[in-house]
Amino acid sequence: MAKISSPTETVRCIESLIAVFQKYAGKDGYNCNLSKTEFPSFMNKELAAFTKNQKDPGVLDRMKKLDVSSDGQLDFPKFLNLIGGLAAACHDSFLKAVPSQKWT
Repeated sequence: MAKISSPTETVRCIESLIAVFQKYAGKDGYNCNLSKTEFPSFMNKELAAFTKNQKDPGVLDRMKKLDVSSDGQLDFPKFLNLIGGLAAACHDSFLKAVPSQKWT
């Protein structure tokens, strides 16, 4: 029998993203999407530090534009696009703050 190893940090992060999405999705009845009313709840609770520290007041409006199908729903792939975009922005900010840092 193969030994089952504990999940890697990356796998735990993926599991965490899925759990967070499921925590907020479905309160309006359809658990595969974040609705227009569920999305602000997610943003205000999970990304409060990010949204409150934004110098650009239009950032939340741009995030809402992830709903390219205009169905008022944010499915999991769109949610991942949001998280990926935020992660990329944070990474860019980090690189600007520490430009001489070398990655090993």
